[in-house]
Amino acid sequence: MRPLTTSLTLLCALGLATGAHAFEPAGEDIAYEIGDDTFEGYFASGGDMARGTVLIVHDWNGLDDYERQRADMLSELGYDAFAVDLFGQGNRPETTEARQEATNALYSDRERMRELTLGGLAEARDRGAAPTTLVMGYCFGGTVALEIARSGLADDVVGYTSFHGGLGTPEDQSWPEDTPPLLIAHGGADTAVPMADVATLVEELEDAELTYTVEIYSGAPHAFSVFDTERYQERADKASWAAFTDFLEEIL
Repeated sequence: MRPLTTSLTLLCALGLATGAHAFEPAGEDIAYEIGDDTFEGYFASGGDMARGTVLIVHDWNGLDDYERQRADMLSELGYDAFAVDLFGQGNRPETTEARQEATNALYSDRERMRELTLGGLAEARDRGAAPTTLVMGYCFGGTVALEIARSGLADDVVGYTSFHGGLGTPEDQSWPEDTPPLLIAHGGADTAVPMADVATLVEELEDAELTYTVEIYSGAPHAFSVFDTERYQERADKASWAAFTDFLEEIL
C-alpha cells in the first residue's frame, strides 16, 4: 500500500473540519482496556432482538459525534452498533499533524491496528452485542475495515464495508478465499483515492474470486458522507447509506 499521501491528508482535513450534526446520543460511551491502555468506544443497542452488530471504525480524527450518530441510526434499524476507538481515551486529534501522527502510527503497525480493532469487537460482544457482525468504517476507518477483512482473524464476521476509504493492499498481504462479501462506497470525484485504486482492488477481488460490490457516486469527493462539511454530498450520502442498509438486510 502507498503511504498516506499529502493529498489524502489535506482532503480528510477539509472533509472533517466541522464535525457531525448536533444531536442527542441515544447510546452510551464505554471505557475499556486493551492491554495496559484505556479506550473509549460508543455502544448503541438495537434492542433485545437485535438483528446483528455493526462495528464502526472512525476516521482519522478519532471517535466523535459523527460515528455516534451513525451508530444511533443503525440501532434505530434494529442493529447493535459499537463504534470502536483505535486512538485511546481522550486522544481525539484536532490538527492535521496530530491526525497524521495517529493514523500513520497504525498504518506502520498493522498488527497493532488489527489488535485494537478486534479488541473493540471483543468488548462489544462482552457488553452483550449480537455476535454476528459486519465491520465498516469511514476514510481511515474504511482502510481498517479492509485490513481486518484481509487478515481473516475476525470470528463470526459476515461482511465488510468501506465508505470513501483507502483501498490499497500492502505488498505482503492478499485476500483469503473465504473473505465475506464486501461493499465499497466510493466517490467518482475522489482525488485522494483515485479510480486507479478502485480498478486495482477490483482486479484483486476478481483474482481471489470474492463476492463484492463497488458503488461509484458521480461528482462525489473524498469524505462525501460526512455531515456539515464542505465535502458533504447529500445525494451520494443517501445513495450509499441505502446501499449499505440493503447490504445489511442481505447478510445480517
